[in-house]
Amino acid sequence: MKEELLKLAGEMLEEAAVSPSQAGSSEDEKSQSNIMVVDDQPANLKLLEELLTHQGYSVKSFPRGRLALDAAVRTAPDLILLDINMPEMNGFEVCQRLKADERLAAVPVLFLSALQDIDDKLNAFRAGGVDYITKPFQLEEVRARVETHLQLHRAREVERDLLEKTLNGAVKALSELAHLTCPTLTQRSGALRGMVVHMAAQLRLPDLWQYELAATLCLIGCITLPDEAFEHAYIGDKASAEELQMYQAHPGVGFRLLARIPRLETVAEMIRLQQVESSNWASSDVAERGSCLLKMAQELDRRTLRGIPFQTACEHLRATRGKYPPALLDALKNYSPSRIDFEVKRLLASQLLPGMILEADVFTEDGSLTVISKGTTLTVTLVERVQNFERTRGVREPIQVRAPQNSYVDEAQLVRV
Repeated sequence: MKEELLKLAGEMLEEAAVSPSQAGSSEDEKSQSNIMVVDDQPANLKLLEELLTHQGYSVKSFPRGRLALDAAVRTAPDLILLDINMPEMNGFEVCQRLKADERLAAVPVLFLSALQDIDDKLNAFRAGGVDYITKPFQLEEVRARVETHLQLHRAREVERDLLEKTLNGAVKALSELAHLTCPTLTQRSGALRGMVVHMAAQLRLPDLWQYELAATLCLIGCITLPDEAFEHAYIGDKASAEELQMYQAHPGVGFRLLARIPRLETVAEMIRLQQVESSNWASSDVAERGSCLLKMAQELDRRTLRGIPFQTACEHLRATRGKYPPALLDALKNYSPSRIDFEVKRLLASQLLPGMILEADVFTEDGSLTVISKGTTLTVTLVERVQNFERTRGVREPIQVRAPQNSYVDEAQLVRV
């Protein structure tokens, strides 16, 4: 069954990674596009504003670069038309500051300038500009270039939306499948995801979705391990040499599963490097930095499983100087793993709810088949699975679960112990 899940996982992710069609150019898109014009010449501002407004765009004009930067931070534009020769701060400086801000780095900047020297044009592109229009400009040329770069920007946004939503949806479905083979694995993946997402957000790392996916899938290779072997090796206090050897091979399994999926190459490399001690947080390589997040999150998770309070575990890692980057530990100063208080209940199949954890295996009524294993956290899909079996083949009731305190269950129908 585990081999079948691996094959299915690859197919699911490949389907999810298919590129979307490029965004079109409709009147609705124009009305939703916000363009910023920055020029110290009032006549140029008025001319460009009238041209672009007439084309259906929403336009904001600024005579100074500093004013434009402040406005962009509050509301990011879809495109910026930027003059070079301006007082206080020239266009090159404005563009460099925009590109240094992760929230604004993707906004396309089109330079407008009377400067025609090749060095000026090269400096514009080095600063981060995507195009250069020479003054005096032709209105039709400005219109055409604005529309071209907005179309490219929309296409990138559509692709980003695909990666963040569609791929995450496929991963969520894959995680539910993993519930059926190793509930403990899924619980640990959830704990790691919480820590990694928090660190990446605090550090303002770009492309947060990559770190989130890497954390969610970093243990996916462990579905090839027996449940007991994974639990022993992950915590590390009861593992045999054979169990440790199997566990140490899991990053390679996860890498082979994901490396052939378009746009997941970096995520796959993070997973491959998660046990490599030489990974360097100071490196500019995204995969190496991601693997550092995974290593630290796993070490902290192991320690909390041994009963060490989370912040105490962080201090233990801080004391091992040189091994764990202080910047990552600083990012976790205000983090606390989510804790839910549970109570044991004995329920009918019809009373099961997502979030409950099975205290014992669920069998068909005749005992010939295990429907779901002990330790599984129920999801909407898994609740439906139990209820479908109950309707068709019957299941042994009551079903013993750990349920979050105050979770709704019809007390009139509650099965008494």
